[in-house]
Amino acid sequence: MEHELIIRIIELLGTFAFAISGIRHAAAKQFDWFGGYVCGVAVAIGGGTIRDVMLGTTPFWMTTPIYLLCTAVALLTVAFFGKWMEPLKNAWFVFDTLGLALFTIAGIQKSLAFGQPFWVAIIMGCITGSAGGVIRDVLLNNEPVIFHKEIYAMACVLGGIVYWGLFYFGLSTELSAIISFVVTCLIRFLAVKYHLALPVLKEKK
Repeated sequence: MEHELIIRIIELLGTFAFAISGIRHAAAKQFDWFGGYVCGVAVAIGGGTIRDVMLGTTPFWMTTPIYLLCTAVALLTVAFFGKWMEPLKNAWFVFDTLGLALFTIAGIQKSLAFGQPFWVAIIMGCITGSAGGVIRDVLLNNEPVIFHKEIYAMACVLGGIVYWGLFYFGLSTELSAIISFVVTCLIRFLAVKYHLALPVLKEKK
């Protein structure tokens, strides 16, 4: 019970941080409150919605209003306390990374529960963690961050591969999930700290 509570708290913190990131980007483009809320929702539930539709099940946010309410709180936070939030950008980054890793694991486990093979589950985990940011960037008419910044979606993929390997060699689901969670977070933290990125494609002339 305590383990489930911790996961739910991290999940909500991740949702809140995701929503904050979408709303702050919308604020930079001077969107109104509704536009900011839409961008926040896109990041917070976009990836999980795509995953659930592809799995043929009811999108997770339609079973409880907590995610939409969490996004509303994020909107009010940015609207009224935005100017005091800049010094906290490192804290938001940590929550965002925790959410990214947790949503990746959630996507993998839900896909496996629906009988999907592991290679599909890893893709679903990546979609759950990173697709919301792509939707946000499209709404804001920006180039998606995952295509040109530090390792982000690849952290989800690598974390999923670790989960697969550990589970294949007989580790329990819980231990595999915990180690994969830690690996995903470490990859993301190190990528940002040391500006690690995949090689850039260059057109040969």
